[in-house]
Amino acid sequence: MAFHRPLLLATALLAAATGAQAATVIRGARVIDGTGAPPRDDVTLVVDGDHFSIVGPGLRVKMPDGTRVVDYTGKTIIPGLVSDHGHIGLVDGTKSGQPALYNRDNALRQLRQWRAYGVTTVTSLGLNNADVFYPLRTDLHAGKAEGADLFGADHGIGVPNGAPPAKMMQAGTNQLDRPATPDEARAAVDAAAARGTDLIKVWVDDFNGSLPVKMKPEIWRAVIAEAHSKHLRVAAHIYYLADARQLVDDGVDILAHGVRDKPVDQGFIDAMKQHGTWYIATLDLNEAAFIYARHPAWMDQPFFAHAVQPALATQFADGAWRDKVQNDGSTPVNEAALKTNEQNLKALYDAGVKIGFGTDAGATPLRIPGFAEHRELALMVDAGLTPLQSIQVATQRAAELLGLEDRGVIANGKRADFIVLDGDPSRDIEATTHIRAVWQRGVQVSGSVDTFTP
Repeated sequence: MAFHRPLLLATALLAAATGAQAATVIRGARVIDGTGAPPRDDVTLVVDGDHFSIVGPGLRVKMPDGTRVVDYTGKTIIPGLVSDHGHIGLVDGTKSGQPALYNRDNALRQLRQWRAYGVTTVTSLGLNNADVFYPLRTDLHAGKAEGADLFGADHGIGVPNGAPPAKMMQAGTNQLDRPATPDEARAAVDAAAARGTDLIKVWVDDFNGSLPVKMKPEIWRAVIAEAHSKHLRVAAHIYYLADARQLVDDGVDILAHGVRDKPVDQGFIDAMKQHGTWYIATLDLNEAAFIYARHPAWMDQPFFAHAVQPALATQFADGAWRDKVQNDGSTPVNEAALKTNEQNLKALYDAGVKIGFGTDAGATPLRIPGFAEHRELALMVDAGLTPLQSIQVATQRAAELLGLEDRGVIANGKRADFIVLDGDPSRDIEATTHIRAVWQRGVQVSGSVDTFTP
């Protein structure tokens, strides 16, 4: 609720100050609340425990004893970003796809990096070792571990001799199921449901023709039906429009990547809206495959450098590696896929399709946790969304996709997960890369990324 009189603020503060924990008053900042509304200047935020108790026009009143006051005059506050598509425990430096990498320490290293870059909630969309994932998720939900809050899709369901490619993802049997029959697919869903998964993931396509087979429709239909019987939603890894359309018609809940082979048509748009299917474009995925070999100017900035582990930084500096990428035949394919993906995102957004936010960060070393999400925001603006629309997708809409009503916007009663920026991203989305502080659950958990070590 907005407030208009000093009495309301003073009463709320007094109630907080006489409780178990004194309130924190944050004042002076411009606030972008995540709803798509224009920025509001000189907003006062009262943080009571882990949530906002008041958000309204700036006031200056005498504070009860014990009240902490933080002045962010000249700064901009936006909600913590919410990733609907990432992965934990799959990479370290330039290493990837080794089952031994999926351990608690490595996962927490990545989750701390996401959080330092303002991504306060992350969804690990498959390839999870249940023995590590579920205890870690429990601790993060309870605030007993340091890092972004965590949700996930258990093992995920792939294809025998198909996706995800074994050479890229050498996942153990405790990280991935590859059912050959509908009965095996239903059993995989039942096992994931029993473990307490948040979502079910399927890999459907052939990775743009690089694999010999795709998932058979009877397998994904069995997965969708069984998941829905367990009140679980299904996210699908796709590439092609034809697969995406068939999945939507068969009741899939989330397309976990953008359509990249051709422009979406009106029939597909109508089907997405009719079924209420969510769409996560993951624009950064294809750009990351080639952009580092070109060394754009932003690679020399601290915001990028502090997200890159030493081994990966060495690779980026290697001329032979850059030449290999530049001359790789897949580079023009990725460039074309990115362009098509951007055009499709714009068409779907404008049509009112439900858009989520994710990057596939953590799936390979080139998809860098934290940095990838800010790059995704920039690419969304390149695609034609406004900065405010892009921020809304990455906050309120992304939380909605996960069914999380406690975060994603700056409002009374919501979790106090937010980013403090030096500039105004409603004018220039690049301002999201100038982080002054990150708060999670009502506590400042990091400062400028210049102080972060990957």
